[in-house]
Amino acid sequence: MNAAPLLVCEGLKKYFGPVRAVDGISFEVRAGEIVGLLGPNGAGKTTVLRMLSGILTPDEGRVWAAGFDMQAESLEAKRNIGFLSGDTQLYQRLTPREVLHYFGELFEVPASERRRRANELIAELEMRDFADRRCETLSSGQKQRANIARAFFHDPRILILDEPTTSLDIISGRFIVDSIREQRDRGKAILVSTHIMGEAEYLCDRIVMIHLGHKTEEGAQSEIITRSGASNLTDAFLRAIGE
Repeated sequence: MNAAPLLVCEGLKKYFGPVRAVDGISFEVRAGEIVGLLGPNGAGKTTVLRMLSGILTPDEGRVWAAGFDMQAESLEAKRNIGFLSGDTQLYQRLTPREVLHYFGELFEVPASERRRRANELIAELEMRDFADRRCETLSSGQKQRANIARAFFHDPRILILDEPTTSLDIISGRFIVDSIREQRDRGKAILVSTHIMGEAEYLCDRIVMIHLGHKTEEGAQSEIITRSGASNLTDAFLRAIGE
């Protein structure tokens, strides 16, 4: 793949008291690529994603988003990122349409463009039936579609998605996965954390495995499986983390 890297991190470290949550992680995500960040609970995945999105400041290391230094050019870097955290909440008394317009204002999207973009995403993510209902009345799958639309809204070059299908049924989860792949095909650089091996196999072009804050493997799925001597990604993952 010859596309330019849009998201780059080098030597990321983060400490919480005596705990090294992330210890020297480096990798990149290119345009038109989905990279899966895999690791067991407590591996440091969410901490890595929050540093990459500018929510947490690394104790050591650097992050660049679309060529902008996350520390020196934070505003420019963040404008190029759509971030979905594992605990993202919607404003319960707003409708999904109102949420999209609100975040569009925060990103200084012109009013006419906000209307067009909201209508476009509501159609693409099949939200017409609930786009004008209060978020407090929505199902988990409907809320997650609204959250995905919010991350996509300002048409960022980079998407950072933390467990985007958690708690969803198989139909809603597959719909979200297919929507992410469509964004990849439009040239986005996408980083997705997941612990669902089947989802990683279907969704990701490359894999970065982490355990106890360290990167243990990186590469295309076929490369990782071959190096591990395993027959599938699940067994390769277990060998990479020493289980």
